[in-house]
Amino acid sequence: MYESFFNLRTKPFDLLPNPSFLYQSKSHKRAMTYLDYGIKSRSGFILITGEIGSGKTTIIRDLIKKKIPKVVLSKVFNTKVSSEQLISMINDDFGLPVQGKDKIQLLRELNEFLIDQFAKDMQPVLIIDEAQNLSAELLEEVRMLSNLETEQAKLLQIILVGQPELKRILASPDMLQLRQRININCHIQPLTAEETGEYVLHRLEKAGNREAVDFAPEVLALIHTHSRGVPRLINIICDFFMLSMFSEETRAMDGSTALEIVKELDFEQQFWQTEVENTSSNHSGSNGDLSGKYPDLEKTKIKLSALLKDITQRIEYLEQSADQWNRKVFLDGSEERMSRLEESIAQQALQLEILGEEIHKLQAQSRNTPQDEGMIGHRDANSRLSDAETGPPPQGKGFLRRLFGNGNEG
Repeated sequence: MYESFFNLRTKPFDLLPNPSFLYQSKSHKRAMTYLDYGIKSRSGFILITGEIGSGKTTIIRDLIKKKIPKVVLSKVFNTKVSSEQLISMINDDFGLPVQGKDKIQLLRELNEFLIDQFAKDMQPVLIIDEAQNLSAELLEEVRMLSNLETEQAKLLQIILVGQPELKRILASPDMLQLRQRININCHIQPLTAEETGEYVLHRLEKAGNREAVDFAPEVLALIHTHSRGVPRLINIICDFFMLSMFSEETRAMDGSTALEIVKELDFEQQFWQTEVENTSSNHSGSNGDLSGKYPDLEKTKIKLSALLKDITQRIEYLEQSADQWNRKVFLDGSEERMSRLEESIAQQALQLEILGEEIHKLQAQSRNTPQDEGMIGHRDANSRLSDAETGPPPQGKGFLRRLFGNGNEG
C-alpha cells in the first residue's frame, strides 16, 4: 500500500517468517551456529526455544532454504495431531507414500527409508516446530523414533523447536529419557535496544531502501520498550508507524507522534495483558495444600508475582536503552500506566497480608475448633478479601514516581 511512497520493493515489516529478512542478532547467530554444528556432528536431539514471535520459525525456514548437502529434511509444523497422523506427516515429507497405511506399516517403511538413506551416506533430519503442543505421549513417540539406529550411528536426527513452555514440559520426571538425549539446547533471547534499531534498518534495507524513513532516537527507544525486543511485535509497531507517515505524507516520525500511535494501539493490553492469566495456568497447584485450601491466596500471589515481573522487565529495558531515551516522552506516556500498576500491587499486597493473618488464625483455631466454625472463619476471610478488593488502596503511593521522577521533570 505504501511501498511506492517510501521507494520500497516490498513491505519491510511483514509478519510472515521470511528467511530473506532474517536479522542475525547475537542470540540468533548463536542458535544458527548451534543448529549448523549439531547437524554436521550428527548430534542427538537439538532443542531451540524462544518466545512467540522471536524468530524461531524464520531460522528454521532459513535452514531449509540452505539445502545442506547430503541432508534430507522432514518438516512438521502442525503438532496438534494424533500419533498416527504425526508419523504419516513425517513419512509424507520424506516423500514416502502414506495413503491407506496404518501406523505399523508407516513405521516399518520409515525404518526401511532411514536405513536406505544411511547406505547412501545421506543424513535424514526431522524438524518439529511448535513442539510445545505435543502431548507427553507424542513426545514419547518422538523419542522412540530416535531409537532407529544401526551399530554405527543413529538413523534419524531430531530438532525440536518451541516456546519456553516446552522446557517446562521436558522438565517433567516422565520426560527424563528424552531430556537426557538433548545434546544441544539454545534459547533465543529478545533483541537489545541497540539491536532493535539495527533490526529496523535491516528490514528497510532488505525491502529496498534503508533510508526510507527517519525515526528519531526516542522513537526507536519506544519501539524497543513496547515490543520488549520481540521481532514480530517490532514489525507490528513499525508497520503502523509507516502507515501513519504515509497518510500524513511525511517520512519522519517524532517521539510524541509515535507515542500517540502506540497509545491508540493499546499495546500493553493487546499483547502483554495475558501474562497474568498465563502465569496462573502455569502455576496452578504449585503451592501444594495451600492452593487447595486457600485458592484466593494462590491467585493473589500469582497476580503479585506477574506484576513484579513486569516492573523488572520495564526497568531492565530502560537501563538498556538509557543512552537513547527521551525521558519526557517516556514519562508522558507511562505515568498513568505506572500509577495503575503501583495501585494494583498495593492492593495485592494488602490482600496477601489479610489472607496471611486469617491463615494464621485458622491454623491456631483448627486444634480446638469444630470444622463448621473453621469454615465460617474462612468465609469471613473471603469477605474481608472482597472488601479489600473494592476499597481504596493503602498508603504508600509514589514508589515508581520516586524511582523514575515525576512527569514534570525535563
